[in-house]
Amino acid sequence: MFDSLKDKLQSVFTGLGRKGALSQADVDAGLSEVRKALLEADVALPVVRHFMAEMKEKAVGASVLKSVRPDQQVIKLVNDSLTDMLGGTAEPLMVDVAPPAIILMAGLQGSGKTTTAGKLAIRLKNRQKKKVMLASLDLTRPAAREQLRLLSEQAEAGILTESETETPVQLAKRAVQSATLQGYDVVILDTAGRLAIDEALMAELRDIKAATNPHEILLVADSLTGQDAVQTAQAFHDAVGVTGIVLTRLDGDARGGAALSMRHVTGCPIKLVGTGEKLDALEEFHPERMAGRILDMGDVVALVEKAAEAIEEEEAARMAQRMASGKFDMNDFLAQLKQLQKMGGLGGILGMLPGLGKMQKQIAAAGVDDTMIKRQEAIILSMNKRERQQVGLLNASRRKRIAAGSGTTVQDVNKLVKQYQDMARMMKKMNTKQGAAAMKAMMGGGGLGGGMGGGMPSAADMQKLSQQFNSGSGGGNLLGGMNPFGGKGGLPGLGQSPKKK
Repeated sequence: MFDSLKDKLQSVFTGLGRKGALSQADVDAGLSEVRKALLEADVALPVVRHFMAEMKEKAVGASVLKSVRPDQQVIKLVNDSLTDMLGGTAEPLMVDVAPPAIILMAGLQGSGKTTTAGKLAIRLKNRQKKKVMLASLDLTRPAAREQLRLLSEQAEAGILTESETETPVQLAKRAVQSATLQGYDVVILDTAGRLAIDEALMAELRDIKAATNPHEILLVADSLTGQDAVQTAQAFHDAVGVTGIVLTRLDGDARGGAALSMRHVTGCPIKLVGTGEKLDALEEFHPERMAGRILDMGDVVALVEKAAEAIEEEEAARMAQRMASGKFDMNDFLAQLKQLQKMGGLGGILGMLPGLGKMQKQIAAAGVDDTMIKRQEAIILSMNKRERQQVGLLNASRRKRIAAGSGTTVQDVNKLVKQYQDMARMMKKMNTKQGAAAMKAMMGGGGLGGGMGGGMPSAADMQKLSQQFNSGSGGGNLLGGMNPFGGKGGLPGLGQSPKKK
């Protein structure tokens, strides 16, 4: 969603970075470009004015650090102001209360309200081990009740039995009573929507609120509707007192102005964001992390969280043991491809890594996407058991058969084999004394971040380690040579390894 804004801001910072020292005129020109970028991203004008006033105030009082480049100082100011605009700190859902915690879902028809209710049930069940009940109060759209029932089955959550004779208020009361008697931790009330805001909708919501006294009133807003989403949020907040906002379709191609304007205009925190169609594509909203993604500073914390969810501890230990003993085969390579897909695919991971925003267009132009991961998976699945364990068996005729079976070409099979060999070679080097010493030096001698105050390794550290592993073949490629997914060739699907100098 924020690709356009990210590109414009990066061009501003790149221009500032070419100057050895920044004058006041340079700073003013840079901030003027930032203002244009925000307006073009459809950020509300009052929000942009407030943002720029805050930026100028911080810039005047900021002391220039000798160890930081001037353009980095500006990036820091923009990051801080952007974080404040988005809400400052994350505000979690209020579900750790005396059960049942009552969550009222509101929003216009088509905003993704019912789907979000199902996603939220799955998230609460898997992340916080809550026992969840879903209840449909939508009597105007019959399909909504069936949709919620199917979602409850997928989420393994409870569902309130339907009734054609009860009103939405009566259904809400019965849902709360039923959840209390059956020992549910959370009850999610999915209300009816309308094509537009009207008094009948607001009156119904006010009555349900009065009858149930919910702990959270979440407004589900479609971020693709732009500033209309902001106006909708303001109207709902004025009418029923919204406690939080859920922005859906954050993976869309909208300009992102609604997300940036929402908190400032309404005063309501954005608590959750929908990032895809899958039922697990619902994330907590962290202002500082979102600001980092917009400014191409990455979101390593979210990447680590995704990895922790996708990779099982026992499987990781088994994989590490096999790598240490030099028994890394195509089955292990396939397992890593599947883990990559669980973590959100290649695009999702690249978007969270710092400094890769400038390369996104180059990666897209090269045709690198998740379909290439699928193709590599198909190639491995077309191998027989012995071929996966002993890649040396893959002669020309076998490779031709595998290509035909996977719907790919022999060249694709050759590329995959080359990437596997590069990765296996890297694993062997990591198990040597030289590789272990380089790893220990980079990590400060005390595990990940041990000598760096818990921070990430520097670019110089990564370059040294890459040179150790690549033995002079050049570590300046995408992610360098230190890459658990693709050896010297980068992530799976990024094609050939870099040519030796």
